[in-house]
Amino acid sequence: MTATQGNLASLSRFIFRAPNWYASLAFALFIAALTGVAAFDSRFVLDDAWQGVFFIGFPTAIAGAVTPWVDQRLDGQLTPNRASLLALICELVTIAFLTTAGVIALVSPRFGQNFVFDVLLVALASIFAFRLLILMAVSRHSLLKAAIPASIQTVAAAGLLAVYSGATAFMLDDPVLQEMLARAEQAPPEIQGFIPADFVLLGIICAIYALAVWLFLVVIDRPWRSSLGVSALDFLRGFIGHIAEGSDELEAFFEDIGEEAIVPVTVLSVRRPNGEEKARFVLPMIHPGPMGEIGGGNLPKRVAESADGLAFPPHATAGHDFNLVTEREVDTILDTADRAFDDIEYHSEATVGHRITEGEATLTGQAFGGDAFVVTTYAPGCADDVDYSVGLSAMSEARSGDIEDVLLVDAHNSNDGLEGDDLGHVVPGSQRSFDMIHGTGKLARHLTEAETGPVRCGVAWDETPWEPQEGIGPLGIRVCVFEVNGDRTAYALIDGNNMEPGLRDRIVDAVDGVDTLEVMTSDTHIVNTVEAENQVGQAIPEKEVVALVADLVGRAVADLEPVEAGMASDTAEVTVFGNDRTETLASTANAMVSLGGALAAAFIIVVMAISVLIFLVAGV
Repeated sequence: MTATQGNLASLSRFIFRAPNWYASLAFALFIAALTGVAAFDSRFVLDDAWQGVFFIGFPTAIAGAVTPWVDQRLDGQLTPNRASLLALICELVTIAFLTTAGVIALVSPRFGQNFVFDVLLVALASIFAFRLLILMAVSRHSLLKAAIPASIQTVAAAGLLAVYSGATAFMLDDPVLQEMLARAEQAPPEIQGFIPADFVLLGIICAIYALAVWLFLVVIDRPWRSSLGVSALDFLRGFIGHIAEGSDELEAFFEDIGEEAIVPVTVLSVRRPNGEEKARFVLPMIHPGPMGEIGGGNLPKRVAESADGLAFPPHATAGHDFNLVTEREVDTILDTADRAFDDIEYHSEATVGHRITEGEATLTGQAFGGDAFVVTTYAPGCADDVDYSVGLSAMSEARSGDIEDVLLVDAHNSNDGLEGDDLGHVVPGSQRSFDMIHGTGKLARHLTEAETGPVRCGVAWDETPWEPQEGIGPLGIRVCVFEVNGDRTAYALIDGNNMEPGLRDRIVDAVDGVDTLEVMTSDTHIVNTVEAENQVGQAIPEKEVVALVADLVGRAVADLEPVEAGMASDTAEVTVFGNDRTETLASTANAMVSLGGALAAAFIIVVMAISVLIFLVAGV
């Protein structure tokens, strides 16, 4: 992962789930009641609370209920949960505007009630503009079509003000209509004083704000269309859908920018002499990202569910360019793994585990028949993903001898987070890439010359008491121990995304009962719906991790029994992000976030200045 991709990954800190519509509505009415108690001054507190609910909460409730109904009839996608959350946010924005205006009017005699009325009109226009932006992004409406559902909250609030402030009395001659639509005597004095001209001004300001929203989106959208050929609104819609309700809309965007790729899928299966599978290592050369369950983020769990024995889905030598674009692509990977599994030839003998060091790389592995299982790490140094081409080169180097298939694992077990310009990505041409390539070749030569013996295997698994919020996915911690000629080699797989520096070495030093131990992580991105890092050992005590791994190794040793093992590979045609597309996406998104904020601030300042000018001219 590069620094630019790290900045993009840090957007995951914004991920949350939209509350149910009734929770948003209840909170909105509660805040409205509190605001009514603070703003109105009737004889009874409950009266004030009711007036707050009626004049502030009622438009929010209307917007939450009516907006998704209208939007969906315009072929939109706004759900009740999202609509209610959006209405609640707009209510809070309106209250913030009015609170600020009230404080200013209170401390400065130059500003009176008319100033508060003017600020309320600006607030209503502002929430219209905000809703317009969200609806254009979520439902991909045109400006005019999106303006219909976007205006509901503003129109509802303006309608109540017109009826209860006395504004409609100027326009209605019919006594029956006045009785129905002019009720100034029933309203608190704080909202009385609006005239029809105020609502004409509101319409003008809303039109100006809508034009500003359209221009803002055109400016923001241009870099996306020129570099990626897609709209920024597609990304925004998918991101909002994912953070609000966990939808897969973001996958449609990734599918548009994706590229076809052929990736190897390698399977190492271990079975008892009676044919019952005991353990299965599945390694597709893709990256389990980008985040949450989007794309291949949940690949490790899907692999575990597809195996008969205890599944081990370690991390392959692939970076974010090889993220699967949709979860559907996982099915293709699993189908390919099944084909490879069917082609496996089993052997009752294996080599003992070997470990070598080449530069910064440490490689551990053993051979089963003519195939090699190899795990590479740069610990105690810090590293992140290994580039796809580096992994292919290392596998080719191993095959230059008598090795046929290679299951090459990136242990992904030591990283210092997302700080700095170099996040440890092992790229072609770097010294680390040559360390891995040469080290894999050297280890392969050792394995082809090593003596073999009957292999025994033991496994153990603990789901652990930890959750994804603490850096551990649903697969928990899994351990597999191979014993050949009395020599034991253990492989521990933690369902997490990388590890805190030094934790891997503390585990290796603390575990007894085996001759060689390597610790791996699956790089599951389920844990990254909390934050971009959330590494193993970051939120949970390291001592507890060390103790649990040691216990599982002991249980796996106690489970040792004679087995047969074999390996096979096949290739899958899948759609991934594509070469350099992740970097382009990250750069464009980061530019949108950094420049978009400044641009939005500039637009807000301009439209606010225009609003002030309109009020000054109208006052004259």
